[in-house]
Amino acid sequence: MLNLNQLRAFFHVANSLSFSAAAEELFVTQPAVTKQIKLFEEYCNLNLFRRRKNKLYLTDEGKKVLVYASRIFELEKQLEDTIGAIQNQKQGSLRIGTTKTYAKYFMPYLLAPFQKSFPGVIIDLDEGSSLSMTESLLDFRNSLAIVAKVLDHPDISYTPLMFEEIVLIAAPGHPLAREGAISLRRLSGEPLVMKEQGSGTRRFIERLAHDENVSFNVIAQTSNMDFIKQLVRRQQALSFVVKTAVESELAAGEILGIQIKGKKLMLEIHLAYLRGYELPLAAKAFQNYLLSLLDQNDLVSGALAFAERISSRAHPA
Repeated sequence: MLNLNQLRAFFHVANSLSFSAAAEELFVTQPAVTKQIKLFEEYCNLNLFRRRKNKLYLTDEGKKVLVYASRIFELEKQLEDTIGAIQNQKQGSLRIGTTKTYAKYFMPYLLAPFQKSFPGVIIDLDEGSSLSMTESLLDFRNSLAIVAKVLDHPDISYTPLMFEEIVLIAAPGHPLAREGAISLRRLSGEPLVMKEQGSGTRRFIERLAHDENVSFNVIAQTSNMDFIKQLVRRQQALSFVVKTAVESELAAGEILGIQIKGKKLMLEIHLAYLRGYELPLAAKAFQNYLLSLLDQNDLVSGALAFAERISSRAHPA
């Protein structure tokens, strides 16, 4: 196996063509350098230096070895610089998972100030259901996840970030839209398009229906919000979705929200991470940034409200 100490001694001697200069650079004695060169030449079974009139020269073989030694120690320097940059949070990657809705409507607001403070950190954003993104923490695919809590696991910690309102949406011409607030049981038999299995929204609504012994007529399930909106607009179905995903359509009157009598449909959104796991430096910095935005006694309602809080706070340090 190549001995890097011997190679380092060769590299310094070859560059200075002086054993004494190399010894000074390596903070060792000249005999120590001489010994390392002798051992390295024996390992290579080559003569790497020659002397003529008390001057040191590289042999042709030594020149070839120096080319590779130079590359190796240049890479070593680059590695040292990279490690230092990562330690100073100037480089690295942030692997974070969230739902498709939040990836589209929320994460750009959330990540912009962080990226400004840590421009060398590459954001690796993963999308999926709350369940799949939570599970991605267990096999280290992601370091953090912003999700609804759909999985109780002893190895996962959850920090509440905010509440998200769930709304029942319908086309403006739908008969139920004219009734005002309706009971959950009133939806029995109505065609519904539901979020995919593993969705925090779906889990919340299904638990609510189970508690009230209500059965739904689910005609489709999907993670694609555009598909959901199209079915609703065409009066083919109703759907329960997080308000963040339909804010613009509600404001424009393209879709209406129907209130459920006596129910406040508020889904808690969390920052999830592995318990007892030392987060990578970039993930730790992002976690600290998020926590600096929180007031646990006053969690905001909705991703847009959270985005407003972001804009009113100082950028992460």
